Amino acid sequence: MKYSITHTNRKTIAIYIHKDGSVEVRCNKNTPKSVIEKFVNQKQKWIYEKVAVMLNKSEIKSGWKIEAGNLLLFMGKEYPVITKEGNNVGFDGHNFYIPPQLDVANIQSYIIGVYKNLAKKVIIDKVKKYANIMGVTPANVKINSAKTRWGSCSGKNSLNFSWLLVMAEESVIEYVVVHELAHIKEHNHSDKFWKIVASVFPDYKVNRSN
Repeated sequence: MKYSITHTNRKTIAIYIHKDGSVEVRCNKNTPKSVIEKFVNQKQKWIYEKVAVMLNKSEIKSGWKIEAGNLLLFMGKEYPVITKEGNNVGFDGHNFYIPPQLDVANIQSYIIGVYKNLAKKVIIDKVKKYANIMGVTPANVKINSAKTRWGSCSGKNSLNFSWLLVMAEESVIEYVVVHELAHIKEHNHSDKFWKIVASVFPDYKVNRSN
């Protein structure tokens, strides 16, 4: 997990989730790096949940009105919305683009459609990659519009991911994919489950009390 560190005079360690989904750790300048890393690892589940909520709040703020000049998140980076001649709405790797004549009231739904297409490609590719590594096969992979839950695994091993997940950094996307794939082997959060996650992310540690 990527995070920034800000040294303060505080005696304890605190984690702050910013509006863009970035993670900041605030602690005393004398706090050992190993202690910081252990604290962050123990709070990963909480951090991912809070980042999801923060990105969702960013999306719905002011009705999430989108227009040329706005910045939109994709895989942890911001990209501008520009107007482009023609009738297409899309993402070219550098910009989200919309036709100049497109009604402002309709931009959001079109952009969400773009996000869903991006999510299908990015997330399904990640699922294929890590499913092969982990030796599991999901029954199905679907992209939905869940607002507060980035991923889920059904009792029949069907995986569901929110398109909002592609707003997060790649490391977060990969963690969520591995987390849900691990549920194919263990439909719970037992020690066996976390060992499966750790087999892919060796540095991953979880607070067993959560």
